[in-house]
This record gives sequence, structure tokens and C-alpha cells, in this order.
Amino acid sequence: MAGFSDYDKYDALGLAELVRNGAIKPEELLDEAIGRVEKTNPKINAVIFKHYDEARRQIESGLPEGRFKGVPFLLKDLHLLYKGTVTSFGSAAYKDNKADHNSTLTTRYLEAGLVIFGKTNSPEFGLSVTTEPHHYGPTRNPWNTEHSAGGSSGGAAAAVAAGFLPVANASDGGGSIRIPASACGLFGMKPTRARTPMGPDRGEGWAGMSSAHAVSRSVRDSAAMLDVTHGPAAGDPYAAPAFAGSYLDEVSKAPGKLCISFTTKRPNGTQSHGDVVKAIEATAKLLADLGHHVEEDAPAIDVEEMAKHQGTLIGANTLFALNMRAAELGRGIAKEEIEFFTSLVSELAKTRSAADYVAATLYIHQMGRKFAAYHERYDIHLSPTLSLPPIKLGALNTMSPDVGAYLALSAEYVPSIGVYNMTGQPSMSVPLHWNGEGLPIGSMFTGRFGDEATLFRLAGQLEAAQPWAHRRPTI
Repeated sequence: MAGFSDYDKYDALGLAELVRNGAIKPEELLDEAIGRVEKTNPKINAVIFKHYDEARRQIESGLPEGRFKGVPFLLKDLHLLYKGTVTSFGSAAYKDNKADHNSTLTTRYLEAGLVIFGKTNSPEFGLSVTTEPHHYGPTRNPWNTEHSAGGSSGGAAAAVAAGFLPVANASDGGGSIRIPASACGLFGMKPTRARTPMGPDRGEGWAGMSSAHAVSRSVRDSAAMLDVTHGPAAGDPYAAPAFAGSYLDEVSKAPGKLCISFTTKRPNGTQSHGDVVKAIEATAKLLADLGHHVEEDAPAIDVEEMAKHQGTLIGANTLFALNMRAAELGRGIAKEEIEFFTSLVSELAKTRSAADYVAATLYIHQMGRKFAAYHERYDIHLSPTLSLPPIKLGALNTMSPDVGAYLALSAEYVPSIGVYNMTGQPSMSVPLHWNGEGLPIGSMFTGRFGDEATLFRLAGQLEAAQPWAHRRPTI
């Protein structure tokens, strides 16, 4: 069957409208998406599991009349389960981890009519800010294949940027939606803690630091996707503040005059890369031109203290995942089955106590209160998503024993994005700028806990004032 040559002209909502009107069939959209993956994925390695037969069976069995009926969709290969398929966490240790049930979020995607036809590449256990797992190989940035697509949702972002589909599943435990959105020129919203469900297997990810959502080309796709996925499931340990409206409706509403702080600096006081400074200053000017009150200011962050507690929480969760897998396999995890950095993180966890874990959770809750106080003065905080342009592949090597160099570059590249995972605030990367080398530079906006609505209103205003959807990588 022929594909659909106008595929690029539509976002996910646009494609769904064509299906609803009978102008296109889901089979045609799927064929077009598959054709694009088959043609371009060898160049970028964004999709590592192909569920084409499952997708065709899904269509044949009849799709629900959901908001995204017939739209091709990809899941991230991290935590999210799809019955009958493998979720490997980017690791050889989980390479045969076939699910016997769906995650709650997967079920919500299916109920929305999305057609799941594969899974995207992720660094092992989501531990890196670049997607270069040893087992599956690196995902390349469609804007320049020598550069990283970001992590840990790098495969998802590369797939959307390359035009395989208009929106894809992603998750963010330390910047993992916003980092690849910035690196690949996409919109990426990290929702409020517990806005979307983690069940039925988990109550929270990384002690509540991780949130699942999507990367997209349009703001409205992200908003509509949150409409069909947000809200607690039965048995969830806690939930985000309830939102009774429609996030999609918020995108077209005027945000009003907002009080916005901004910084171009890292928390340690050093200046970001010149391209990033230029981008954030231009964003601040755009905001002022749109009528917002903008002033230079930033909340104080003790990066070393933050990193210590973040390491405790992530390390404990990584060690637990390895121990759980060892129990499932009935044997120990072999050294060659995990990457050097993963081993290091799990070994670090063995040096921390249960009291350290409690101290870390207390720390992130205190950070949430501290930032809530900051946002009594400011509606939004603007900062760089990344403090450097997208780095080259190989610069951060999870198999290298030079841990000092790895951590130093990570801190220079992504110095503070994880703080908003700790506080649980909604935070988004918006693709407003590209540098002279044609690489995207994202602007990160963070709002009050529970207030995605204001961020979506602002994002809609920015998208109208300085559109980006027409910008496509030559790949």
C-alpha cells in the first residue's frame, strides 16, 4: 500500500483529524511511518525494536475512537511495558525482558487510539544525558549525525526530529525529556511529579523525580497527549494537584502578563557557552516584547549537595533494578552485561545507608518548598536547557574508566536541569533558536508545582510569535 506523501504537513492531532474524516486510513499512516524508519533509521539508530506486526494487528482488531486514533507512536525502551514485547532498559542484562502485561500509561496510549509500532533507544537505565548504550549503539542527532541527540529520551527525540512521527513517548528523571528536546529542536514538557501514572508495577520513579510524557514538534500535541494520559490510577500512592480543564484548550489562551526571571549562568556562577547565552538573551527579549515583565535572577542551588542526594536516590534505584533482574534470572549479573558507569553507580549505592536514602528524600522535599517560595515572586523561571550546544558522540563514554572527565563534562553540559525533577515542578524546553552550525539551542521554562497550564499558555504564545515547526534537519 502506498504511503502518505503529505505526512510532514501534519502534527499528530492533524493526522488524527484526517483519519476521523475518512481522508486517510490508519494503515496508510503506519506504512508511511514504517517506510521512513526503514529508510532513515540506519543513519541515526533511533528505533531499536520494531513492532510492525503488532501495530498491524492493533489496527485490524479495531482502534478505539480516541483523540489520536490511527496515529503512529513509539514507546521509549525504559520502564514502560507493552505486553508481548521486550523492554530492555537499554541494557544487555534485560535484553530478553518480555512483558506479560501493559503499563498503565501504555494502556492509556492504546485507549487514545495510538498505534504502537516500536520502541526507541535509551542509555542503559536512563543514566546518561546522551543516548549511546553499549548494547544498542549510539543514537545520532538528525541535525548533525556527529552529535548527540541527548538523553535519556534521545531515540524518541531523534525519531520525531527525523520525521518518523510527530510525537513520541519520553520520560524525564533528570532532564531526559528536556535535554533531547533541546538537542533535537523539539518541544518537550516534563510534567509535575505524579501527573502521569507509573503503575501498575511502580508507585513512582527514582523517588518521585521521574515523570513520563512526550517529545513533540507542536505544543498542542504535547498538551493533547497530557489530556489523555494524566490523572492517578487506582492504588497510586499520591497524585499531582488535580486539573479539571483541558491542557489543549490552554495552548490557545493568552498567558497574560507574566513575571519571569532568567539566567544565562550555571549555578556555580560560570557563564554558559556563548551560543547558549545568545539564545537565552534573545528569548528574554522576545518575552519582554510580548509584554511580560522580565528580570535577571535565579534561585540559589548548591550543586554539590544536590548531586550527592541525587546520586543516592538514583544509585539505590539502579542497584535495586540489577538485584531484581538477578533474582528473575536466578543468577548474578555478569560484568559484561552492564556498562562501566552503571556498575559504578550501583557500587556507590552499596556505600550509602538507609538513613542516607531518607536524608535524600527529605532534601528533595525541602528543595520543593524552597522553590515554591521562589515562585511566590516569579510565575516562570527561564534558563538554558543545556549550557553547551549538543555535544559530539563519544564525548561522554559510559564504558570509560575516566570518571572524573565524564562527571566534569556532564556538569558543564547539564549543570542544574535535574533540580526540577527534585522539586517536582513542570518544566519545558522550547526550540526557539539554532546556532551558526545549525544545531538547536533550547530555552527552558519552569513553572509552579502543578501548573502546566501556565506553561502551555506561554508555549502557545511563543510558538505563534516565533514558529519552529517548519525547521527540519536535512537528513
